[in-house]
Amino acid sequence: MPSAPYPIGTPGQAWGPTEVAAWRAGVVRQRSYTADVLAALEPLRQDFDVSEYGAVVYDDQRFALMVLRSRHWRDDLPTLVVTGGVHGYETSGVMGALQFLREHGLETAGRANLLTVPCVSPWAYERVQRWNRDAQDPNRNFRPDSPVGESAALVALLAPLRGRVLLHIDLHETTDSDEAEFRPALAARDGEAFAPDSVPDGFYLVDDEDRPEPEFQRAVIDAVAQVTHIAPPDAQGLIIGCPLQSPGVIRYAVTRKNLCAAITAARFSTTTEVYPDSPRTTPQQCIAAQVTAVRAAIAYALSATA
Repeated sequence: MPSAPYPIGTPGQAWGPTEVAAWRAGVVRQRSYTADVLAALEPLRQDFDVSEYGAVVYDDQRFALMVLRSRHWRDDLPTLVVTGGVHGYETSGVMGALQFLREHGLETAGRANLLTVPCVSPWAYERVQRWNRDAQDPNRNFRPDSPVGESAALVALLAPLRGRVLLHIDLHETTDSDEAEFRPALAARDGEAFAPDSVPDGFYLVDDEDRPEPEFQRAVIDAVAQVTHIAPPDAQGLIIGCPLQSPGVIRYAVTRKNLCAAITAARFSTTTEVYPDSPRTTPQQCIAAQVTAVRAAIAYALSATA
């Protein structure tokens, strides 16, 4: 947890272009979207329609934004949406979406349409960052007039389906770097004081407090508990400062905050949060938790409409 002011900017003053440029100069590319994600999509073309729904261009580098759809899409079937990589540093969200497609993507064929966006923020994925190149958080900007290119592209992709989606599950992580880097950077960017919090040790879900589905959330938690441990509340009975709806499930203003899981106005929606820095988990276990959450969410949603 930082004990000194964030090294960029002046305390109490929001960042301008100079500070954003200084932040960006310190961000290093650590992995390849092309090798890790685009290459992984190639074998999936035999079972899914794979297409580009948009692109972002940063410093002359073009990132194609990719979506996979059921090959035999039918308007009379319910639609299921899976998104990952809204925050590029949340690795198991991207890898979990890809593993789900490889191993289970055809399980609902003929019963539901499946639409998956494995990596919403490729620039951030390559740099293991929360923000995009312009120091903007996609997950507070999923709205039609979004200033964030990654967010605007996904909103446009899903707009024709709004109100027609049965399930939307968005795959995330909560990491130690949230407290060590990303929340301090956020406070500095916005000219605010940083208020330290604790990082939950375990898996949890985020339900929309304005459109709650508590039985659905509990079904997903119960399934994931067979794969990894569920995050307990802190001493105040909270997780990341939010009240619990039930064990391992927090209530949050998902729609009002323009988070990804609210784009489609799905009847059933949730945001997963995996803790990859726990000594009780492995990277593969985190990915397995994401896959299990997706499968459990789909099973519950389809059974509820059977």
